Amino acid sequence: MLPGRVTDSANGRWLALGLLATAMVLAMTTWFSATAVGPQLRLAWSLSTLTASLLSIAVQAGFVAGALLVAVANLPDVMPPRTLILLGSLGAALANGLLVTSPPIGLAIALRFLTGAFLAGVYPPALKAMLTWFQAGRGTVLGVMVGALTLGSAAPQLLNALGGARWQVVIIVTSVLTVIGGVITRYLGRDGPFSFPRAVFDPRQAIAVMRNRAVRLACIGYFGHMWELYAMWTWIYAFSRAELQVGGTSSSATFDSLAAFVIIGSGALGCLAGGILGDRWGRTRLTRLSMALSGTCCLVIGPAAHLGDVVVLAVAVFWGFWVVADSAQFTTIVTETCDQDYVGTAVTLQIAVGFTLTVVTIWLIPVVQNAVGWTWAFAVLAPGPLLGVAAMTRLLHSPEARLIAGGRG
Repeated sequence: MLPGRVTDSANGRWLALGLLATAMVLAMTTWFSATAVGPQLRLAWSLSTLTASLLSIAVQAGFVAGALLVAVANLPDVMPPRTLILLGSLGAALANGLLVTSPPIGLAIALRFLTGAFLAGVYPPALKAMLTWFQAGRGTVLGVMVGALTLGSAAPQLLNALGGARWQVVIIVTSVLTVIGGVITRYLGRDGPFSFPRAVFDPRQAIAVMRNRAVRLACIGYFGHMWELYAMWTWIYAFSRAELQVGGTSSSATFDSLAAFVIIGSGALGCLAGGILGDRWGRTRLTRLSMALSGTCCLVIGPAAHLGDVVVLAVAVFWGFWVVADSAQFTTIVTETCDQDYVGTAVTLQIAVGFTLTVVTIWLIPVVQNAVGWTWAFAVLAPGPLLGVAAMTRLLHSPEARLIAGGRG
């Protein structure tokens, strides 16, 4: 069967999932491209740690701005979502690729902002396009898609390990991969038979959406999750460089990059496991477990570094697995419990606020690290999952839990 001839059969929908997930792995590599080569950029561009962190923060801020623009302009309805994904991929690749010109830091930050803004035309439309193929098992499907994002986010670390000190290689290759991902999405697949009602982001509906207790609690859980996730992904490489016994030398840069790739990339398996458990065991139960485990890791990862490389790597990979295992389930809960005429509004609000919080914690980690060191730097992330556990506990014991994952809560 040719990819362009995907049918509405069971085989067709799994082929569609495989194609779109592969495209997302490739397209999302530009997200952490500059973060992966952060040490090289700090040296080449004479940047402080806090200034370099703005390159990561700018992507998050750009994504929030882009997501709101896409929603307000109703772009997924104005143009085919796969065309939007292609255009977003091309824009992100161009903005990312221009970093190889070593622009002034202000322009570099602007380019990272644009990268995030264009990626907002890739990731959210991809989730919507994928759900047109599935009415049941959406937790697993979204888990696969978030797992693809996770693997794409980890990929620059692998490229950095293979490219050594040549940071330009990472930038160029991630731009090329992002273009390929957009092309695959646009020309090798199509949407499925289960379309959503037309949904336009209306700021006036935001208050109405949040009056829904299940949506409100799912959003609070997601906010706690996002308080932790991107700060961990952004700074785990710097932590590895500083704390692993083999770190700190140019010869160990490959090891540190590979370690970061494995730590972040393990989350792809976590997303798959989380999706399966969410569908079969219950989303509130899975999210509570995931946040309890990842929140514990926030507290122990620093002290574990004093117990040797094997221990700290084991904790870090365990953290990488659970820190994102619940991510897709919060969005799935919203799609299951909100007014179906305003799925777009509810999900956009959830994503926009969640990614706004990531700006705070990505900035906060180096500030705390400078004050108290890496031993307790990640501990400031623990209140996020703690809040999330409380929200999911309330949702589990609410009447709305019957609407989630076939009544399993």
